[in-house]
Amino acid sequence: MTDTKENRRELFKSIGFLSGVGISMVAATFIGFGMGYYLDQWLDTKPWLTLVFLALGIIAGFRNVYILTARELRRQKREEQQAEKERDAEG
Repeated sequence: MTDTKENRRELFKSIGFLSGVGISMVAATFIGFGMGYYLDQWLDTKPWLTLVFLALGIIAGFRNVYILTARELRRQKREEQQAEKERDAEG
């Protein structure tokens, strides 16, 4: 594979990873906020459950970011090791 195709492939992988991280963070935050808001409406506890569930959503978002980042770092390390083995086999 040529260098430009490889570079383009890596660019798309990075863009996909970054968009997944952003979506994960935003989705978890909105889900937590939504759950808290509707529970506050139902139980008439404004604004306490909204705040609690918003905080839980933010924490879940950061946890997702941590998990996705760790997974991506493991993938990159595996690819580097595989490329190193291929270079060693060639030379």
